[in-house]
Amino acid sequence: MVAGGGNDGSRLCAISVDLDEIAFYHQIHGLSPPEVSSSHLVFDLALLRLEDFARSFGIRFTLFVIGSTLERVENVSKLRALALAGHELGNHTLGHKYDLTRLDGAAMKAEVDGAQEAIERATGTCPVGFRAPGYTVTDELLALVERAGFLYDSSVFPCPLYWAMKGVAMSAIRLSGRRSQSVLDTPSVLRAPTRPYHIGHPYWTRGGGLWELPVQVTRIFRLPFIGTSLTLAGPRAARELARGVIGEPLVNLELHGIDVLDAGDGLAGLAKHQPDLNISHRRKLETLTAVVETLRDAGYRFVTLVEAVRSFS
Repeated sequence: MVAGGGNDGSRLCAISVDLDEIAFYHQIHGLSPPEVSSSHLVFDLALLRLEDFARSFGIRFTLFVIGSTLERVENVSKLRALALAGHELGNHTLGHKYDLTRLDGAAMKAEVDGAQEAIERATGTCPVGFRAPGYTVTDELLALVERAGFLYDSSVFPCPLYWAMKGVAMSAIRLSGRRSQSVLDTPSVLRAPTRPYHIGHPYWTRGGGLWELPVQVTRIFRLPFIGTSLTLAGPRAARELARGVIGEPLVNLELHGIDVLDAGDGLAGLAKHQPDLNISHRRKLETLTAVVETLRDAGYRFVTLVEAVRSFS
């Protein structure tokens, strides 16, 4: 079914958003924790912009939630409302530890189970989808996710350019005397299928395990088709990139909350290390609008990730 789309033969697009707060970007760049005034911008500002964007197109997002962020009452109320509006909630671990795959089995299980419990307790919703921090997984982690009863994982990112640029960025941070908490995945991930598949062993091969919904790359050259690369490209180039995924049975567009924030939102310091923050959030939303319009005009129907999986199943 995957080769041609869902059971009805339609082309599907799912837009997911990782709700990583600002502190996690400081960890990536090896910076000290952010000021309190900017530490909740993803939930307090980015989510409002994203909700308005989704409403304007009649789209429902899949929101990947970090369990520890639900200790804040304001965050809980926002997610409850979004879940009631039809947005899917996914598991993005309890503490978003970038070295998750380097922990022992018990610690990995605690990260997955802890997030599941926190999300269900706070929102009444039990996620069926999982995404690992930094797109980094292992066979052990995915086996644990499958045993926990999840329907799908959406962490694998078989993008050579992203993998190489991440390695360069981590090296540059190290040479500057700082220490990034990011982890570079095995290059074998670049051998993974680019379309939805049942995970095998190793996880970058097809098998009979749970569904893997890879993060999107273009059909030619496997360029990254994610929020950061699109917003850096701008509306015109983003339309061309969107044309580069047309024909895929599922376009799995992954965003982060920070993709609709900018330096003027109180992130001038972080913008020195994160170039996309120097682009205005209005320009970023124009870019995402161009992408959605291009895919919609090509006949794509917008669904949540769990709806996509059920369509394939």
